[in-house]
Amino acid sequence: MQTAKFLSRKKSNPKDFIYTGSVKDQKTDQQLFEYGPSDCIVKSGRQASDLQPFNNEKINYWLNLHGLHDVEKVVEICNTYQINDLIIQDILDVNQRPKYVEYKDYTFFTLKSMSPSDDLFLTEQISFVFGDNFLISFQERKADFFKHIRSRLIDDRGLVRHKKVDFLLYLMLESILDNFFKSLENIQHQVDEYNLLHHEANLNQKILITIEEQKRVVSFIKKSILPIKEFSIKVESNLFKHIEKEQLKYYLEIKDLCLTLLDNSDMILAALQSQTNLFFSLQGFRMNQVMKTLTIISSIFIPLTFVAGIYGMNFTNMPELEWQNGYYMILGLFLAIAIVMIIYFKKKKWF
Repeated sequence: MQTAKFLSRKKSNPKDFIYTGSVKDQKTDQQLFEYGPSDCIVKSGRQASDLQPFNNEKINYWLNLHGLHDVEKVVEICNTYQINDLIIQDILDVNQRPKYVEYKDYTFFTLKSMSPSDDLFLTEQISFVFGDNFLISFQERKADFFKHIRSRLIDDRGLVRHKKVDFLLYLMLESILDNFFKSLENIQHQVDEYNLLHHEANLNQKILITIEEQKRVVSFIKKSILPIKEFSIKVESNLFKHIEKEQLKYYLEIKDLCLTLLDNSDMILAALQSQTNLFFSLQGFRMNQVMKTLTIISSIFIPLTFVAGIYGMNFTNMPELEWQNGYYMILGLFLAIAIVMIIYFKKKKWF
């Protein structure tokens, strides 16, 4: 998960837009889909200056741009479609909290997304600006989030070419949530593999660090899902004029997916916290075992040290010092005391 710089809002020129992310190795490119029930035209690699307003009401438009570090190009595209300056900065500020705002001619929605992997979780911000017949999506990096949607549009599979862009937005949100499901599934698989009770001998600090990192990822997912759930609830209440009531059933599905993800996140967080508690319990148990062993050894040597101390005194009148076999008798006494104490400890089940 990347760490980006925070935006400084003390700018002498409000038109100086700043990209706050760290993804700068991606080529900025765009792809325009002009589609309807009978056809889908794909225009790739066009210059921002070549783009025209979405003024044909009989056609649906989807303009997808990836690579936000080219601020000049992003701003030029946004200005072409008269997108508010505040929205432009929200698109470029990857630390922006997920939000949705409705304007007269369009609705803005920005959220966090994640590319699932076994050992690496790449996060990015995706923003949407959509109206009655157009949707513009802004991605930090080129990814396969919407590859299946492009395929459906080109090959006329499913309903996407026969619906408005609000249905296209539903498919894109569904795709983003699917990646969250896969990420949680990967984490759940790793949690199941830990089974610290079976790997007690291999406990080390790396396990705890991994668990804490996974907690952070799950918390990020949970925090990212909440705005999508809130957005779907707003749609359910028919509060967005650019989403038709006909699509309500699809956004109810989005809400259900969000609730399922939140439940899964809570369960995984609980499991990770349980693993953390178990880790410290096992560490404490191992320490107690070591201390118990050392205590038993020390207890055995206490009376032996006492006897040795007595005969280490330099008094003249100590009869035992004159015994011919005194040394061997004291060694025998040491051994007898040790054996008796070990038997006593064993009967008490102290080890």
